[in-house]
Amino acid sequence: MIHLFGISNCDTVKKARTWLDKEGLEYTFHDYKKEGADKANLERWSDRCGWEVLLNRRGTTFRKLADEDKANIDRDKAIALMLEHPSMIKRPVAEVDGGDRVLVGFAVSEWENAFR
Repeated sequence: MIHLFGISNCDTVKKARTWLDKEGLEYTFHDYKKEGADKANLERWSDRCGWEVLLNRRGTTFRKLADEDKANIDRDKAIALMLEHPSMIKRPVAEVDGGDRVLVGFAVSEWENAFR
């Protein structure tokens, strides 16, 4: 089973969901805006792929942060920021094999390799 996490109105999440549907792959979807972000998930994903990959520094939410919030970011601070502002989690995040594999972002070639 694939567990997909993101924000339903995000274009990249829409592309990933469309791809999964086209491939006939079953998945569950967790919308951060409606259901919130989970600290245990963020910690596990950070361990699997690195908090640097998970934290979306390009988005408006991150850019609007105060300079002191953007400074000296480490794993714990990144997780706290993503919990407070789920829009800062790079999207989508896909858990595969019971969470043993984590894909962050959507790249067709990467997803084809992961799911075939």
